[in-house]
Amino acid sequence: MEAKRDENRITTILATLNTDGVTPNLVYVDPTNHSLCVDNGTTGSDFGTKNAPRDGNRKTVMMAVSSSDGVTPVELYSDNLYNLLIQST
Repeated sequence: MEAKRDENRITTILATLNTDGVTPNLVYVDPTNHSLCVDNGTTGSDFGTKNAPRDGNRKTVMMAVSSSDGVTPVELYSDNLYNLLIQST
């Protein structure tokens, strides 16, 4: 899966597919209210990835800082329906 581009060649965001931990995956947004499509309370397995996966154009997936140590980069996961996985509870 490769990031989509606008007319100015700016790429969309990618997350990592939660089923394998290495495949770059799209993240959908509702075009009416511009909100992320999410799957709340769903998590992915830790596949131990050390570096952010890249698509065929070398665009990296999104990463954030670990809540457990405040230092370690962790990639964000999405599911096969392109929903960003979140844990709000």
